[in-house]
Amino acid sequence: MPLEIANLDELAELAETYAQRHPREILALAFEMFSPSVGISFSGAEDVVLVDLAAKLGAEFRVFSLDTGRLHPETLRFLDQVRERYEIPVEVFFPRPEAVEKLVREKGLFSFYKDGHQECCGVRKVEPLRRALGTMDAWITGQRRDQSPSTRAAVPVVQADSTFSTPIHELVKFNPLANWSSKQVWDYIRENDVPFNPLHERGFISIGCEPCTRAVLPTQHEREGRWWWEEATQKECGLHSGNKA
Repeated sequence: MPLEIANLDELAELAETYAQRHPREILALAFEMFSPSVGISFSGAEDVVLVDLAAKLGAEFRVFSLDTGRLHPETLRFLDQVRERYEIPVEVFFPRPEAVEKLVREKGLFSFYKDGHQECCGVRKVEPLRRALGTMDAWITGQRRDQSPSTRAAVPVVQADSTFSTPIHELVKFNPLANWSSKQVWDYIRENDVPFNPLHERGFISIGCEPCTRAVLPTQHEREGRWWWEEATQKECGLHSGNKA
């Protein structure tokens, strides 16, 4: 059942209690509290680890993804690979056509290089996510604290979602991999033969839309491949803007 506002203190206590628990235990908590009205947000390596763990728990859950219309072909094939491997539906949410048409008509296909990525992400990612989350009471993300020290360093394993909650719809967000490193994620993928996006083998670590993602060098932080033309401390698209202090 959904967690009411009156129980936010309880939510903070759960975050503290589960802060150092294995992601499997945090997922089990999410399913115990909210199944079947809980969805795993799926796009990359961290998310498929969560899908693999969740499938092994045998709980009832949803998996959803955002197709912005600008994804790499490899990413689209990866979505189908996960659907087939785990025999689960992947609910795909698309941006509203009229909003995309208006943006492109007025500013072209690459306005984000000049105006910043927030407007395009708002149309192609944030609005579809808001629609997706309006159909569930909790969601599960693959955020890690070390992904972006400036915006994700304090991500708790469970939190009230201040970004997408509304006065009539309180939403809870679980981040089971908050304490994991990239190495732990990839160790799990290799040890459990989990499928992954082939772009990772070409130097792409953090993968988003094709025009806004590039491979990084061995000495670069993984988020440097996203929106590389912008200031490094602002590299969030709006899906997790509530992370910012």
